Amino acid sequence: MNRQNDSVHEKAILVGCQLPRQNDERFFYSMEELKSLTKTANGTVCAVVSQKRERYDSATFIGKGKVEEIIALEEELEADLIIFNSELSPSQVRNLSNHFNARIIDRTQLILDIFAQRAKTREGKLQVELAQLEYLLPRLSGIGVTLSRLGGGIGTRGPGETKLEKDRRHIRFRIHELKQQINQVVNHRERYRERRKHQGAFQAALVGYTNAGKSTIFNKLAEADSYEEDKLFATLDPLTRKVKLKSGFQMLLTDTVGFIQDLPTSLIAAFRSTLEEAAEANLLIHVIDGSSEDRSQHEKTVSRILNDLKASHIPMLTVYNKKDQFGGHFIPENPSISISALSENDISALLSAIEKEVVKQLTFYQIDVPAHDGKLLSRLRSETIMLEQEFNKEKQLYECKGYAHSSSSIDSIGNRGE
Repeated sequence: MNRQNDSVHEKAILVGCQLPRQNDERFFYSMEELKSLTKTANGTVCAVVSQKRERYDSATFIGKGKVEEIIALEEELEADLIIFNSELSPSQVRNLSNHFNARIIDRTQLILDIFAQRAKTREGKLQVELAQLEYLLPRLSGIGVTLSRLGGGIGTRGPGETKLEKDRRHIRFRIHELKQQINQVVNHRERYRERRKHQGAFQAALVGYTNAGKSTIFNKLAEADSYEEDKLFATLDPLTRKVKLKSGFQMLLTDTVGFIQDLPTSLIAAFRSTLEEAAEANLLIHVIDGSSEDRSQHEKTVSRILNDLKASHIPMLTVYNKKDQFGGHFIPENPSISISALSENDISALLSAIEKEVVKQLTFYQIDVPAHDGKLLSRLRSETIMLEQEFNKEKQLYECKGYAHSSSSIDSIGNRGE
């Protein structure tokens, strides 16, 4: 959609096609989500058209009658966009463009547009551009796009080349270049993760459906400045910060990109290195918008993506957020905790719940610390959960008991404290 002037709200007609394998509830939910995506991309929904079919029409996705209906709506409403709730093939885009004056966009392209708006870090921008170009390459002939913004000049113009061939060559070269740059970033991220593992840091990750309130909770827990907004994909780039639990134990907490139903395969592939932050965590904190009527679908989507990432085995704390907006019929499942991220008391309760989950994964230790070694005592307080600290006058040392990430981390702390 138009990013040159985000204040301009383009008028959009939404189009969905329900196949027999989709029940009414799931289809309605996906169309509601398409409305939210359109709003997030600064679009205004002026009409919604849906159709039930045995299969998608290979030429125009929907039937001829619906095409005629949308032609009339487009003229009446002066729509700028027609957004389809499924990924269109290049030939479908080409055929539909022959029927409509408005631009044809599918769900994948809409999500890519939102991601392009939200990416802030170098890695995020590289991942988005790669996904956009891989989506665009097979569709060049269908949308007649010009790619002069990608580069050009000496060495790029071949004799007898058509614009389309040059565009394709530009894209393939840029895709190769992006993959090389992303591999460098991915390798750096992997080295960073390995260093954190070697140092024995306990890692937790906030996961959940987009707009569940993860960034608000992250900011409260980590006293950070992650971007918050009541829109889908408000956070795209992962942030990792230290969080101090009530015992003084410090862990690393990562705020990840929100999940969404039917996330395009190209996006899952492009953001795999980012999503692997969740797959490498010791604890997942699954944030669910308890006020949403679609929370059950949200949970299923998150579970499916975590399973795809081979992260479903990681211990999980379920957090139902926005409890101040819960409907009277909603009863949270156990075990879980219900909070409002805007309540300091609830954030305090969440910290206690997280600490209980952390302890389950820690190893009990008992260690004697010389009275003069204040540095080691301080490290035990911040890098372990210390339960007891008693001073033995006869031996002039502190007898400490508590829980550490592993026995090796205690040895490491002790060795570094010497």
